[in-house]
Amino acid sequence: MLKGYIFIISAAICWGFIGIFSFIAFSQGVEPMEVAFWRALLAWLFFGSQALLRKEIHLVPRDIPLLVLFGLLGISLFYVSYLYAVKNGGAAFASILLYTAPVWVVVCSFFIYREKLTSSKILAVVLVIVGVFLISKTGGNSNSTRAVGAITILAGLTSGFCYSLYYTIGKYFSSRYSSANIFLYVLPIGVLGILPAVDFVHKSPLAWVALILVSLVSTFIANHCYYLGLQYLEAGKASIAATLEPVVAAIAAYFILGEYFTILGYFGVGMIVTAVILTILKE
Repeated sequence: MLKGYIFIISAAICWGFIGIFSFIAFSQGVEPMEVAFWRALLAWLFFGSQALLRKEIHLVPRDIPLLVLFGLLGISLFYVSYLYAVKNGGAAFASILLYTAPVWVVVCSFFIYREKLTSSKILAVVLVIVGVFLISKTGGNSNSTRAVGAITILAGLTSGFCYSLYYTIGKYFSSRYSSANIFLYVLPIGVLGILPAVDFVHKSPLAWVALILVSLVSTFIANHCYYLGLQYLEAGKASIAATLEPVVAAIAAYFILGEYFTILGYFGVGMIVTAVILTILKE
């Protein structure tokens, strides 16, 4: 169990630096769309190499339509919306909204599968709504008295919805494919989904370093550690431990980027994290 927690916490720390690495790329003139493109492409090289070395390349034909959907929503839309939220709302802000994912699972399960909404699930949804409202009013940058725009909030919530697909569609594939195997196929789909909208710019050496780090550390190593952790921990415990990510993101953003919330904003953060843990525990 200790090994499991070490792997999951390592994954959370790696994920928590997505915003930091991306912000460095933004500061060098690279837009979110292009950062998302390179993150997916470079991560594909890492996952693809691992899959080929391990000979984990099988593909069931009937899974192709769902893999395409997962690639477009779980990679293309996910990466773009999250990085847009990072640039315009801040690394901590984007990370917090990303972790509305478990609540998205509750909402979608109610409408799609007609699952019963228990009192704890309703409370979780209410906490998220109020929490998002509070942090949206306080921003995430050093200019934190300015409210975050509606499009930025929508981008953050969209990233949370896309991330929730890793709980649903990802769970379906986890028993059939290894992480390297599934990313071998969904990442190139994600790359193609982003490519038409990318405006490539000249990149400094620092920009390339940032792009490599967000792909290697915050995507490949993070996911690899997470799946290793699942070998030692139950999925519920792993999910709770992974909620350390927004905490890491907030601390790193404060010390490195000077980002912070107001007191009300931190109350909102607490509400969202509480809602996430409450949702996971009830599962």
